[in-house]
Amino acid sequence: MIKKILKNLIAVIITLEAKLILKRYKPKIVAVTGSVGKTSAKDAIATVLGQKFFARKSTKSYNSELGVPLVVLGVETGWLNPFIWFGNILKGVKLLATPKKMQYPNWLILEMGVERPKNMQRFAAWINPDIAVFTAFAEIPPHVEFFAGPESLVQEKMKLIQGFDQKHFVILNGDDKTLCEAKSKIQAKIISFGFNEENDLRASNYHITFRKEGEKEIPEGITFKVDYKGSSVPVRIFGAFGKHLAYSALAALGVGLSQDFNLIDISESLSQYKAPPGRLRLIEGIKNTYILDDTYNASPKAVHAALDTLEELPATGRKIAVLGDMLELGKYTVEAHKAIADRVIKVANIIFAVGLRAKFIGEEAKSQGFSSDNIFEFSTSQEAGRVLQEIMKEGDLILIKGSQGMRMEKITEETMAHPEDKEKLLVRQEKEWGKK
Repeated sequence: MIKKILKNLIAVIITLEAKLILKRYKPKIVAVTGSVGKTSAKDAIATVLGQKFFARKSTKSYNSELGVPLVVLGVETGWLNPFIWFGNILKGVKLLATPKKMQYPNWLILEMGVERPKNMQRFAAWINPDIAVFTAFAEIPPHVEFFAGPESLVQEKMKLIQGFDQKHFVILNGDDKTLCEAKSKIQAKIISFGFNEENDLRASNYHITFRKEGEKEIPEGITFKVDYKGSSVPVRIFGAFGKHLAYSALAALGVGLSQDFNLIDISESLSQYKAPPGRLRLIEGIKNTYILDDTYNASPKAVHAALDTLEELPATGRKIAVLGDMLELGKYTVEAHKAIADRVIKVANIIFAVGLRAKFIGEEAKSQGFSSDNIFEFSTSQEAGRVLQEIMKEGDLILIKGSQGMRMEKITEETMAHPEDKEKLLVRQEKEWGKK
């Protein structure tokens, strides 16, 4: 009870400081929301704006009602340490008390998550962004269990732009059906992006690039072409994979164009973009294998995207899909996990189902004729990691993905070739996570 009271008190103080800091320094704000792809889009946008401005982005995924104020203050969570929280509060006081010449970012790129009803409504009451970016909505989005249904969750997220007019920009995924339907109701200037011809920013010729290492061709990244108002530029992203990354880059291009950046300059800056840990990064595994590490989190739409990437990437050995529970889906839990089976049996040679909910993936795969000898079920990521290590063979390509609560990064740690590099390659490597 005392911990909860203290947590609420800290949240009130930090949020009040954040509101006052925004009024004092008046940075321009990009708010990024959607069901999937928020973090990748936020990082790509920060890469573009950071070429010309002092820009600060949400660290990790500070997108909650406590996380966003932390970004405004420029501090990190204190976890359960009261001294760190006290220091964070003092940092806010300093920003408010110091003469205004104190350097503060020109731009804030804030990731805005919604977990409960009225979350976005409360954000919109004080964030007042200049630009809103909508990545994509999902038929079964994460956190939907706390809403009447997907439509209610979408309506909550759209409250971000309820006060927008022609002074504001909305950068949206024009390939997303829900966002296309919402366009006519938006009062702001719109830049749409995607692969469909109707978009303002249109991508095409997407493919994976490779580099030569002796006789082997190693996947290096992705490339695609972008057309905008008669001009065309190539975009290249290194070290990560998946068509969803093209959408993140397109969102960043849209933000840059809204500020009259040169299209070529934006394209060149995106070559510096680095996908964050746990987002479809290719990591060397033991026994001359490769791991497609997508362990940050999972939702149905994101799992399908990861499986698409597993299909796209070549492998001289087998393709193994290690899939953990997708959490916070409420009444859609069974349906969503069974739908994953429809896709994974077409892509993988071996399926690992990790967690009580993921068992529905295995059960559905068996019912559709997938060999039970190639389906392995586990209660925890630790169990799965030990068995995966035993069955891996040279040339295998392994996708590892699941919700944050499943701690799927532990499987990557168990099977990666260089565990000494885990702190820079894997998600959730802070000491506090290590205790969980």
